[in-house]
Amino acid sequence: MMRLRLLVALTAFSGLVSPALAQPQPAPLPMPPAVPDPQDKPFPGALTVSVDATDTAHHIMSIHETVPVPQEAMQKGEMILLYPMWIPGDHSPTGVIEQFASLKVQSGGKTVSWKRDNVNVAAFHIPVSATTPTLDLHFQLLSPVAPDQGRVVMTPSIVNVQWDQVSLYPAGYFTRDITVKPSVLVPHGWQIGSALRAAAYGDETHFNATTYNTLVDSPIYAGRYFRKIDLTGPDHVPVALNVVADDPDSLNATPAQIEAHRNLVRQATTLFGSHHYDHYDFLLALTEELGMIGLEHHQSSENAAAPGYFTEWDKTFPERDLLAHEYTHSWNGKYRRPADMWAPNFNVPQRGSLLWVYEGQTQYWGNVLAARSGLVTKDQGFEALAYMAATYDNQSGRIWRPLEDTTNDPVIAQRAPLSWRDWQRSEDYYVEGQLIWLDADTLIRKLSNGQKSLDDFAKAFFGTNNGSFIVSPYQFDEVVATLNSVQPYDWAKFLHDRLDTIQPHAPLDGLKNGGYKLVYTDKPTSFIKAMEGMRHGLDLTFSLGMSVTKSGKTARVHWMSPAFKAGLTSGETILAVNDMDYTSDRLRHAITDAQKDPKQTIRLVVKSGEHINTVSIPYHEGLRYPHLERVDGTTDYLSAIYTPR
Repeated sequence: MMRLRLLVALTAFSGLVSPALAQPQPAPLPMPPAVPDPQDKPFPGALTVSVDATDTAHHIMSIHETVPVPQEAMQKGEMILLYPMWIPGDHSPTGVIEQFASLKVQSGGKTVSWKRDNVNVAAFHIPVSATTPTLDLHFQLLSPVAPDQGRVVMTPSIVNVQWDQVSLYPAGYFTRDITVKPSVLVPHGWQIGSALRAAAYGDETHFNATTYNTLVDSPIYAGRYFRKIDLTGPDHVPVALNVVADDPDSLNATPAQIEAHRNLVRQATTLFGSHHYDHYDFLLALTEELGMIGLEHHQSSENAAAPGYFTEWDKTFPERDLLAHEYTHSWNGKYRRPADMWAPNFNVPQRGSLLWVYEGQTQYWGNVLAARSGLVTKDQGFEALAYMAATYDNQSGRIWRPLEDTTNDPVIAQRAPLSWRDWQRSEDYYVEGQLIWLDADTLIRKLSNGQKSLDDFAKAFFGTNNGSFIVSPYQFDEVVATLNSVQPYDWAKFLHDRLDTIQPHAPLDGLKNGGYKLVYTDKPTSFIKAMEGMRHGLDLTFSLGMSVTKSGKTARVHWMSPAFKAGLTSGETILAVNDMDYTSDRLRHAITDAQKDPKQTIRLVVKSGEHINTVSIPYHEGLRYPHLERVDGTTDYLSAIYTPR
């Protein structure tokens, strides 16, 4: 092939073109009719979307939808319906169109043909006329029956209805201009949690009419085992925690645990000095069967955690910042939203250049509010912060890729597994964004002698227009201007230095300005112990540079770590450690023994597919776990940040 290309290049240069190469090329095929751009105009009439979610055995939802046909569509002779692809909060085209099946279109009892757009495969072209004033659609969502097929949304005890998965909507309109009347049928006796409201609830619930935009933003958790807990705060705006579970015992929250969740509402509304909902519903699934999720909505959030979230309270604290994170999004992400992430419908691409605010500052407040509310202790919050700081300080990919570029990762990778996560980097704007905002908070406190903080930024930036649901977009310059209004500084340079340039280390000035430093000892924190327990494995990230499951499978090997240099990769199975069958304790002991004897290496017998190999790791630095250590003679701003308001 190389020689042919060279010959073509030489003959073309000399003017001697082969007759075969000079043949006229075929004209490109015409593109299908363009999907109309969304317009800000009312859609005439109302859609109805009725979901039958009772077939939990087969994981199938059956949908009946009616769509009025506008006069202008009749005149054109065609109506285009869209399947939502750009799902808010996913930051990428993650619509599960592969699960959409069995579409049948009728009008007046007669079947109407339809044709999928072969360029925009989420668009369906349907012929219409004056004799087809309404389209009746029947279709199914073939939801996954196992995690390797996608996120599981139906189990014997829980159903998660996400309206973007079970509906089509007319092209050519802003989704906020489309009225819809939704309903859902769930198994007998199940109860429902949602931000949607209805006059009456039962096996079949008809919700109040709403806009399509709000419908997609208002998912449902329905469950056999269900508990609704009132969390309404001092502003008297209704807030509820709707819990579904695999079993009834998982619902047994204690009064103290409920009070911590109630404190979360108090602390968040105190921080932002506002709310942008007329009611809010936390949706929490305690499950090993439903797919894990943490997804924000304006008046609700979808969350999933381990069944022992309440009943094993002392072991589950590493995941208890989830609700704080998603709740913060009601202000940061849903009300205030980066201008390039606002879209008129769910098929217009978004851009994520400011995700380090949208997700990064939300990650920051999620960690802080969890501690302020008592969902975790201050020490547990510090331990989580130490782990994140160490992880990103040891992120090998930071030597070639700036943080700003990772805001493209939702589209690049769509959260698919990566072979070398820390070298490729991924959505690092979450946690490294958290570290940047910690840096900003402690710097504001230091420059103002403790008189100002990032709390003031949060109230000024996210707390505007109390009670308003209308999205308030922003750009980089407004972020900088608001920071300067709180504490004058060259915030543009501060942010550009941390976002746009190659930085070999994570932004850890927030620890230093906060009165602490990152250190490593041979003792794991309670956070790491709890994480190891929840993941049923061994975390050796900061020593050998890998994590290992209970069965000996390498879950993640870090780029250029001692394990990497010895030839290990993710997905292999450690059969033996120093000539003994693998156990996590034996691997720990091998690491500590090698630290005592510089001539001793760590010998592993490893299986990869059909291949068995013996590797030797010349590592002698012992077990290493990150901690925060107080710096004497400095102001403890970090404790002030985590103190309840």
